[in-house]
Amino acid sequence: MATLTPVVGELIAGRYELEELVGSGGMSSVYRAHDRLLERRVALKILHEQFTRDADYVERFRREARAVAQLTHPNIVTVIDRGEQDGRQFIVFEYVDGMNLKELVEHEGPLSPREAIELALQVARGLGFAHEQGLVHRDVKPQNVILDADGRAKVTDFGIAHAVDVDGLTITGTIMGTSNYIAPEQARGQPVDEQTDIYSLGCVLYELLAGEVPFDGDNFVAVAMRHVNDPVPSVREVRPDVPPRLDWAIQRAMAKDHGDRFDSMADFAAELEACHAELDGDEGATVIVRPAAPTRGRPRPARRRRRLGVLPAVLAGIALAALAGGLLGAFLLRDHGGSKNPSGPGGSRAIHLSGVTAYDPEGSPPGDEHNADAKYAADGDPGTYWQTEHYNGAELNKRGVGVVLDAHRSVSPKTITVTTDTPGFTAKILAGDSSSSFQPVSDSKTVDRTTTFDVNGGGRYFVVWITDLGGYSSVHVNEVRAR
Repeated sequence: MATLTPVVGELIAGRYELEELVGSGGMSSVYRAHDRLLERRVALKILHEQFTRDADYVERFRREARAVAQLTHPNIVTVIDRGEQDGRQFIVFEYVDGMNLKELVEHEGPLSPREAIELALQVARGLGFAHEQGLVHRDVKPQNVILDADGRAKVTDFGIAHAVDVDGLTITGTIMGTSNYIAPEQARGQPVDEQTDIYSLGCVLYELLAGEVPFDGDNFVAVAMRHVNDPVPSVREVRPDVPPRLDWAIQRAMAKDHGDRFDSMADFAAELEACHAELDGDEGATVIVRPAAPTRGRPRPARRRRRLGVLPAVLAGIALAALAGGLLGAFLLRDHGGSKNPSGPGGSRAIHLSGVTAYDPEGSPPGDEHNADAKYAADGDPGTYWQTEHYNGAELNKRGVGVVLDAHRSVSPKTITVTTDTPGFTAKILAGDSSSSFQPVSDSKTVDRTTTFDVNGGGRYFVVWITDLGGYSSVHVNEVRAR
């Protein structure tokens, strides 16, 4: 059987002359090519030969190409054409002559917070637009974001081959996805959706600031297992100049629990915009082109969310015993359709809280309990905290003491999560419409390092109300989050 492997100089479809191989992955290769018809450079992605022999696979490849061709956005590389020659499937993209974000970091080193935010914002806008069209990227990484001549970030490789649904197909030795940016649910072989892209973009933003990936290891499985099991790192540990709020945004984007991440890419972008607005005016920045309104060839469909499944493949050279906890070293990604349950994980939105003061109605004087430190209870930095006074014998000798948080409007959260580095104390959540009068809205719980309270009631102000110190002379409230 004749080989279908392309060669430089070959003319594809009587129009596209292959000039140079510029990249190759598990499922396809990308060539720079000359379009003889329109006299311009293009990028040609050609599906590897072994995947052209399955009719269902090829049809899904074509269908996905048609869907991605509808994505017209300034931060997405445009699909120009799709075709077939001698059984080979190919996609034609606009050619972007510039370095990708991986090369940018390797060349420039870690970026300033302003530069990193501006680039991440552009990526988020492109991905968010795709999500609104029902498409999830599934392989967000710095290599898939190219900077054009104007400094605009453009997302490429939108799942043309990664979104194929092939029932029962196993591909030995093929790794679909990049473990340095893989979300925990993706590594476990669980369904993926918009929050999976949010996780990966959080990893990319971490790397732009730190100059290194958040998790590293000797092989695909080792790295993927760290994404599943290791705590989310703080970029401030390697870059203390990164603002706490930006560090918090990255950690939330990279939350292990799918439902603890931003509810949507638009929410992540909004938080990045807020981080950008808080930066000092004298910080260095690159010139980043602001995106224009996306153009559309047809009316924009109503937003819909898809959940996307994962089909395992065999990872060559690694024993199945190494795939602990359901980790899959290589996988194909499958679109199941359907919509996301708004009451399920990720279905509730985050509520921004600000620590404002302590609540100590029986104190002397009343209310004075490290008041100035209350801001640290919701500053986005788990390394800072509000703490109680020190009590001899670890006895409060009063009904309780707490820290007040302001939601800035009347809200009714479903949950409030408390993080502490002094686990073991007892607390409940109080709520009210003034900062001095509260009612219980949750049951009492012994607070572990991270504890979530179910909330039944609301108001503008909330109190983490501590009733027992759990053997400590003083306890800390490091972070409080509401959803």
